[in-house]
Amino acid sequence: MSEEIKNIETEETVESTEPGTESAQANAYGKKPYSNPEEGGDRPYQRNLRFKRKVCRFCHDKNAKIDYKDVKMVEQFITDRGKILPRRVTGICAKHQRGVALAIKRARIIALIPFVEK
Repeated sequence: MSEEIKNIETEETVESTEPGTESAQANAYGKKPYSNPEEGGDRPYQRNLRFKRKVCRFCHDKNAKIDYKDVKMVEQFITDRGKILPRRVTGICAKHQRGVALAIKRARIIALIPFVEK
């Protein structure tokens, strides 16, 4: 699978401490969920909810075509166990996801890629 599809961010883990201490109330980012007005904050801590939006590579690059004979391209959209990756993981639009699924199924039928890995 390509590097673009494997853009999964890992979250940092926080070492657990004794319950009831201030450091136990700190979240994974090292900040308290609610700040004291004495410390200069009167609003609760909010996590940044923005993320990088995935763009369909086939809509973005008009020269890229979905072809079942292109094994290298087809393998980018299947897991190591042979399952088809969903849209939310690959970032492909619904129209092209249907085409990719059809190409994967055709490539499986003519034995270009395996149905399942052993």
